[in-house]
Amino acid sequence: MIHAIIRCFVIICCLFIVQQISFQSYVYGDESLYEERLALYKKTAAVSNIPWYYLAAIDQYERNMKSNSKEDEELISIHFADEVWYGIGNAAMDPNVAIIQLFNGIGLDGNGDGKADLKNGEDVLYTMAAYLESFGISEDDIKIGLWNFYQRDLSVKTITNTAKVFKHFQTTILTDRDFPVSIGHNYSYRSTWGYRRGFGGNRIHEGTDIFANYGTPVKSTTYGVVELKGWNLYGGWRIGIRDIYNIYHYYAHLNSYHDDIQVGDIVKPGDVLGSVGSSGYGPPGTAGKFPPHLHYGMYKDNGRSEWSFDPYHYLKRWERIAREKRRSS
Repeated sequence: MIHAIIRCFVIICCLFIVQQISFQSYVYGDESLYEERLALYKKTAAVSNIPWYYLAAIDQYERNMKSNSKEDEELISIHFADEVWYGIGNAAMDPNVAIIQLFNGIGLDGNGDGKADLKNGEDVLYTMAAYLESFGISEDDIKIGLWNFYQRDLSVKTITNTAKVFKHFQTTILTDRDFPVSIGHNYSYRSTWGYRRGFGGNRIHEGTDIFANYGTPVKSTTYGVVELKGWNLYGGWRIGIRDIYNIYHYYAHLNSYHDDIQVGDIVKPGDVLGSVGSSGYGPPGTAGKFPPHLHYGMYKDNGRSEWSFDPYHYLKRWERIAREKRRSS
């Protein structure tokens, strides 16, 4: 009996340790892989006229489009279709650059081994840089090149916003997070995603409500760019942030905005965006139709469509992070 209890205790301890390791990986990521990627972005930028932060943003965008966790371990996640890389008619998918060019493929040799290998990160990144450079090297030219490659406005916007963040912070190692309301104030929340809403017709609740007093600071949970700001019939005074992980963060029912925060501003975790209120459900200025709270929503983009998902478990993680920061400060 004693041995069984001891074995059970050991198993529980092991599970706890594994959980903590997984949590730390989620928070901090594999910095050595980040550094290896960053070095390759800068190496490719040095032999092309495309800034490293655009190459990093494209790679980041494509990595976040994929649902397979093994993709996170790849050095470079940019994808080219076989017929685009090798050329239509190159049925053998011969990696010889001369053969690829003969069949009007775009694959290039980035590491000097004489082959354009679709599975080689250096070759793929160099090919993407050369493709963009063919449209020109100004920011507008790069945007045109991105649109021609992805044929989607949201993809171009997401990549350019991410590039803006990487350029501002001069790194891609941006793994910090924060809770969306100040943990120094009283607040409460539970999972309310998917609940039915009556105002404005039959619809579901696309977020989590965090109840707090008027004036409680509302903060950015992540690194990103302010994409939207202003009044909405349902959300009242609201603000939207597109982060570097293809996720749109929606903050609604605000009482006020912080200082002169504007669309296009770069934010980081902990930056104050505004304060908790009860605005919405009517024309501009309507407030008080429900208790003060922050509606926090998250929307994922996979390169084809964007959808709402339950932010509750992320909020619990970020709340723990915020409390750990507060204890250690």
